Amino acid sequence: MSESVVPLPQSAGYAVVVGLGFVFAAGMMLTTYILRRYNREIMTAEEFATAGRSVKTGLISAAVVSSWTWAATLLTSTTQVYNNGVSGGFFYAAGATCQITLFACLAIKGRERAPAAHTYLEIIKGRYGKVTHFVYIFWGFATNILVTAMLLTGGSAVVSDLTGMHAVAACLLLPLGVVIYTLFGGIKATFLTDYAHTVVMVVIIIIFAFTTWATSDKLGSPAAVWEIVTKLAETQPREGNAGGSYLTMHSRSGGIFFVINIVGNFGTVFLDNGYFNKAFAANPASTYRGYILGSLAWLPIPAFCSLTLGFAALALEHTEHWPLGRPMTAAEVNSGLVLPNAASALLGKGGAVLSLLMVFMAVTSAMSAELIAVSTICTYDIYRTYINPQASGKKLIWVSHMSVIGFAYIMAGFAIGLYYAEVSMGYLYELMGVIIGGAVLSSALTLLSKRQNWHAATFTPPIATALAIMSWLVVTKVQFGAITYDNTFEDNAMLTGNCVALLSPLVLIPAFTLIFKQQNFDWEILKTKIFRVDEEEELAEATKVTIVDDERITPIKSQISVIASQLVEKEIDGYEHEQQVLHRAFFKCCIVCVTLTICLLVLWPMPMFGTKYIFSKRFFTGWVVVFFIWIFYTVFQVIIFPIWEGRESLCNTFRGIYWDLSGQGYKVKEWQQQHPEKLHAVQSQLQAQLSNQKGEPVMSSAVTPARSYSSDVKKE
Repeated sequence: MSESVVPLPQSAGYAVVVGLGFVFAAGMMLTTYILRRYNREIMTAEEFATAGRSVKTGLISAAVVSSWTWAATLLTSTTQVYNNGVSGGFFYAAGATCQITLFACLAIKGRERAPAAHTYLEIIKGRYGKVTHFVYIFWGFATNILVTAMLLTGGSAVVSDLTGMHAVAACLLLPLGVVIYTLFGGIKATFLTDYAHTVVMVVIIIIFAFTTWATSDKLGSPAAVWEIVTKLAETQPREGNAGGSYLTMHSRSGGIFFVINIVGNFGTVFLDNGYFNKAFAANPASTYRGYILGSLAWLPIPAFCSLTLGFAALALEHTEHWPLGRPMTAAEVNSGLVLPNAASALLGKGGAVLSLLMVFMAVTSAMSAELIAVSTICTYDIYRTYINPQASGKKLIWVSHMSVIGFAYIMAGFAIGLYYAEVSMGYLYELMGVIIGGAVLSSALTLLSKRQNWHAATFTPPIATALAIMSWLVVTKVQFGAITYDNTFEDNAMLTGNCVALLSPLVLIPAFTLIFKQQNFDWEILKTKIFRVDEEEELAEATKVTIVDDERITPIKSQISVIASQLVEKEIDGYEHEQQVLHRAFFKCCIVCVTLTICLLVLWPMPMFGTKYIFSKRFFTGWVVVFFIWIFYTVFQVIIFPIWEGRESLCNTFRGIYWDLSGQGYKVKEWQQQHPEKLHAVQSQLQAQLSNQKGEPVMSSAVTPARSYSSDVKKE
């Protein structure tokens, strides 16, 4: 887009990218203080990585929705509708919902079989050892690198398109605010900012929806849009679609993308440690509910956003309202610029501002999850495992902070390189399945099957990936005669590479199992090989407890730990019950997840695909209404329900703020002394002691000298 037609000034880009980023950072610092003051939350290494393992269903759902709403979620889905019509948005949404739904099964088994884990890679190390651990560390990093690269390339392209801000500056500045609030709040910051970002994104989508389908003088109703788009089948028919129409689910290119989308997103869910982070942070009873309900709340975001803005682009591109004054080029479409241009055409500068805010929210919320995912791998799978097994909690937090900063700006540099190499977000999105899809099945079976042996787990990912890359390039060479960037981006080449990556392990894993015999793994071993962090020093410092190293008496760790100890006997039955709930819920969860997956991938789209049905005006209106209703379910699930679920904590917090503002601060301490069981810090310590009761080590395998604490708590 030339500078003369940029809808917003550069200052708007810097205001959003830098200013809004710092607003979130300041808000997170304030929130951290409030949680510490009124709920006694202490930022230990465990808290940084797992949020006390007590996050409830509503917040888990909001985090799933926000983390799975990348820049690509909004931009690529809209591009698919622009290219292939109504099938594009649905195929994107359904093809990327099933992975989150199915991941609920892994989340249950992860919590049940390794309740002290911080990453899924710790489980792989505990089961298969060092070599296999290194293999999956590589694929874990590859996943996080690809996802973050898509976030920055897509986000910087939109910022540059809307404001004229240089893409390099956007790549460097987009991570800044995210790094700051992630450093202060850890994964809790991710959950809280995910919630805030989700609220903004959903509200903006609803604004665009009401404008396009109800109030706009340019469009204003499903019938008006249907009439304009129906005429496009005659003036610019879509090759491969039934009747050349954009109003049909029968689309050759859309169907190919459907398969590529399914394959690639299995990798970016099952191999992204960020989703396991959230599973390990969840309250056990909330683990699978949060993922299932969150997946259903996520589906209308790409489906309805792309339906709205993709059809707005098709309807308005050849009118005087189109901001470019000309049709978009293929490069602009592949870069994800359909959405911002459609928003500008609909609402002028207001639409440009809203689309800028929406993409900024998508980039920063998903990037926060990626930063936490990488920091936990660096901290627990590399530093604590191979460099300093006896590291204290304070040292682990320091490593986590350095990992967040280092990864953010390594990726900023990588994204700048992709910008100058002219590699688009769309290309990366379709390539990711080729690169990481080969590790999906063996990774899942590590948690689901005790029979998968070391050889299958270790050798399947590199062999499957090599076969996928080879197939991708061979098809490109045979079909087009040369291996170039454009040729490797063609549908058939990408489809072949993605399918080989995901499906070849179906042959490799049974072959390795037959050749090298089955493993009969005892799951209880994971509970003795994965350790919690020693938090005594951090808790003592945070609660002003004097450390006495020379005494060899039974330690009184801190006021919080003492209270937790008194509650252990009361809560141990509840812990046992939760483990039983997880065990029983797995079968039920599998039935629900598989049923939803079959409905989304087969029963809903395939009859319309096979019959080549072209939407009538009435059917199209009904289609729009269904997603209108569905987006309001999203509003309830990820905006209203988390507030209702956390109403007691919110009430306690706001009451404490009122007491402080009215000069009655002493009442805060009185309330905390009267209701210690409601303090987050107590619950975190309770979980640690319950795990210890179950025989799970709280510290590293090295034995450390006994340390005791004076029971004299210093006055604050």
